[in-house]
Amino acid sequence: MTIGLERLLAHMAWANQKTIAHLQTLPEASLGSFATNPEWHAAEIIYHIVDSADHYAFRISGIPALTKPGEPCIDDVKVFADLTRLKEQAAIVDKALLECVKLEDIQIEFKNYEDKMVKRWRSTILSQAIHHATEHRAQLASALEAKGFKPVDLDELDLWAFEIETSSS
Repeated sequence: MTIGLERLLAHMAWANQKTIAHLQTLPEASLGSFATNPEWHAAEIIYHIVDSADHYAFRISGIPALTKPGEPCIDDVKVFADLTRLKEQAAIVDKALLECVKLEDIQIEFKNYEDKMVKRWRSTILSQAIHHATEHRAQLASALEAKGFKPVDLDELDLWAFEIETSSS
């Protein structure tokens, strides 16, 4: 068996689900938590993780998971009940990203967020999707802690915890 990104993507999906589930145990006021920038609050961070993954999946595969370019992005998280929808959307997008490992690793040319033409390997975009989610889960933990809410325990979301919980042996 060769080493691939499948385990890392499965971990990302698992950690995303655990993170949203954790948020669902907190008071609704926790969604407004932030560490340093009030515009970068918990609701925005968790939304950003899923919305960005949606864009990464489309960029890599050309197949819409939730939305495609030119369409509105997924709905923001505005109230606590929106987390249920977001959890379902995260599962769809994370599954789409996992399917991307089956694709040939080619360079894709596209306009980036600065409207510049760039070339990126599919594997680079997929790796960025994994890193991006991890980075923002850490920001989310900081935002919650900064406002006195129980932060998501990042040690309980690491790859060791994932392997222990999901291993059949």
